[in-house]
Amino acid sequence: MKKLFLKLLIIEVVFIFLFSYISTFADDLDNSTDLLDVSKELNALNAVETSSSGTSTLNLNTRSCIVLDRLSKKILYGKNEYNKVKMASTTKIMTATIIIENCNLEETVEVSKKAANTGGSRLGLKTGDKITIKDLLYGLMLRSGNDAAVALAEVCAGSIVDFSNLMNKKANELGLVNTHFESPHGLDSDGHYTTAYELALLSDYALKNKTFLQIVGTSNFTISINGYPKSLTNTNELLGNFNGVYGIKTGFTNGANRCLVTACKRNDMDIICVVLGCDTKKFRTSDSIKLIEYTFSNFEYVNIQEKIDTELENWKKENENYFFINKGISSDLIIKYSELDTPIIPINKNEISSIDVNIYIDSILESPIHINDVIGKIEVTSNNNSILSCNILASNTIKKKNFLDYNMDFFKYYSNILNSFSIL
Repeated sequence: MKKLFLKLLIIEVVFIFLFSYISTFADDLDNSTDLLDVSKELNALNAVETSSSGTSTLNLNTRSCIVLDRLSKKILYGKNEYNKVKMASTTKIMTATIIIENCNLEETVEVSKKAANTGGSRLGLKTGDKITIKDLLYGLMLRSGNDAAVALAEVCAGSIVDFSNLMNKKANELGLVNTHFESPHGLDSDGHYTTAYELALLSDYALKNKTFLQIVGTSNFTISINGYPKSLTNTNELLGNFNGVYGIKTGFTNGANRCLVTACKRNDMDIICVVLGCDTKKFRTSDSIKLIEYTFSNFEYVNIQEKIDTELENWKKENENYFFINKGISSDLIIKYSELDTPIIPINKNEISSIDVNIYIDSILESPIHINDVIGKIEVTSNNNSILSCNILASNTIKKKNFLDYNMDFFKYYSNILNSFSIL
């Protein structure tokens, strides 16, 4: 009896271990529930959230999130966006980027035993399978295959370690100082992390590549393994089911929980939404929808450059002969402003009417003045909060007077006096 109990206990422990192992590494392979729930979720959220002018009613489940405007790189919403967190299969955004930039996608490769034995979400590769790098990429980004990730890493760099080095080198090039990779698939490890902010920046970079954009924007695709077709469905539940969504990647591990990076464009506004650490797929979906709807309902693009141009021209008209250039050969200074990084930026609709262009510039300046010397500042604010600032620059050169210049001034001065007496 004791032996039977012991056997049953061992079987139960093994079962729990296996279940835990699978759930730890499983990705989002079944979208059916989410796809069916999207329309219901959207209708409910639209009724509650789209009229909101603030962020306090969003009630997000996500541990860390961000909405980033792709045009200006301005953060439109953030929650713990600079915290280091695990990223699960959103890692594959970098994996695909490295492969696309360094490999011949039409090359056919053979799958190694190591790749075929990789756990978690799988494309279903077997040792010795023949498949193109392009099809591996589709298996990586649509099916979220960890086996595809390892196969690609080995083809590109020879090993997971060397491929991770390439990933980290790229992260450094992009200025992602709080991101570090230890694998091409994103299975949990202490040294594998990012932030919502940096993941959004990485996604923005990756989406600029047409091949990457095409892959992550594909809902269904048929690849070929050993000459046999295999149909894939994208794990991104919002792609094709939510207005404006055109990519990019899902993710899940026990350490990272449910993750989703979404690219969405409506009219001219193009955003990236990142949610990391949601408790369930439903929360991941609903949080993404909330953030996207909040953004498009509350922000619109404003041409700040046009506002600056108008205000600066008005200032010039109202301040003729404004400058006195001490010891300068003249005071006829022409001004301009430095080029704006983002002339068009998203502004909260409630703040647009409060936009002010403030011009700060001294009237008395010291000579000499050279072209592009900084002589003042323009600051654009809304409700007394800074939106952006730029420098006021000199457009021409004002030389400092020398000995001959002073003599000429002296001669002109007394010539004018003599002329005035002659008139009398």
